[in-house]
Amino acid sequence: MASRPRADTALTASHVALDPGTAEFYREALRALNEASVPFLVGGAYSLERYTGIARHTKDLDLFVRPGDCQRALDVLAAIGCSTDLTFPHWLGKAFRSDDFIDVIFSSGNGVAEVDDGWFEHAVEEEVLGIPVKLCPPEETIWSKAFIMERERFDGADVAHLLRAQVERLDWTRLLARFGRHWRVLLSHLVLFGFIYPGERQRVPAGVLRELMRRLDAEIENPAPRHRVCQGTILSREQYLLDIDEWGYRDARLQPNGAMTNRQIARWTAAIHDEK
Repeated sequence: MASRPRADTALTASHVALDPGTAEFYREALRALNEASVPFLVGGAYSLERYTGIARHTKDLDLFVRPGDCQRALDVLAAIGCSTDLTFPHWLGKAFRSDDFIDVIFSSGNGVAEVDDGWFEHAVEEEVLGIPVKLCPPEETIWSKAFIMERERFDGADVAHLLRAQVERLDWTRLLARFGRHWRVLLSHLVLFGFIYPGERQRVPAGVLRELMRRLDAEIENPAPRHRVCQGTILSREQYLLDIDEWGYRDARLQPNGAMTNRQIARWTAAIHDEK
C-alpha cells in the first residue's frame, strides 16, 4: 500500500482553501488524538484527494475508528473544547467547535461497513495539514461509498474516480470479500466504470468481472428467494420506505440478516426530516 503514488499538489491546494481557523482546529484535534494514542484513520475528502487528486473543500473532517474507540475519541475531542454527541449510536459520533465539525465514524448508516482491524492493517501513511496520520484504505473507501445512493447524494462518481486512479493497485481479493453477499453492488459500479471510461474498461481485471458474472449466471439458473425482502434500504434510507411500510417487504437492514435493530432504523429514519 505504501507504494501508491502520492498526490501532494492536490493535497496542498485543498489545504490552502481551508479557513486558517478551521485548519488549526483540525490540526489540534489530530495532534490530541495522536498524543492520546487513540487509533484513527482519516477519510472523506482527504483520503479521496490522496487517492484521486481531486480536491474538495468541506466543512468537516471525517475520522474513522473502531466501534470500541468512538467514545475515547469523543472524550479527547471534548478535552480540547469540542461539544460532542453520539449522534447515531449504530455508526456515528460528532464533535464541533464554533462552525467546524468532526465526524467520528465507526460503521455506515446502513450498518454494513463497520470499521474493523482490516481498515487499520491496510491503512496508508500520510500527512494531513502537516500532521502524520493514516488514511482509510482505498478498498474500504470504495466499499463504504458504493452503497451511498440517496436522491440528494450519490457517491458513484467518487467510486469511479477511485477506480480510475487506483484500479491496478487494489487488493481485489480483499475488495470482493468486503462486499460479500452484496457483490451485485460492486458489479454495478464496475459496469458503470466501463460505461464512464470506455477506453479504460479493460483495466478492471478480467478475472474479477468473470467471477462476478459467474455469480450472476448462477443466480439466473437458480430459483429466486421466496421471501419478500427489499435491499434498497441498504442503498438509501429514504427512497425505499414505501416498500417496507406499505408494500410488505422486509427491511434487509434488520437483524439477523442485516446489522441493525428496529430502534436503530427508526432513529436513522426520523433524522431524514431533521436534516432537511
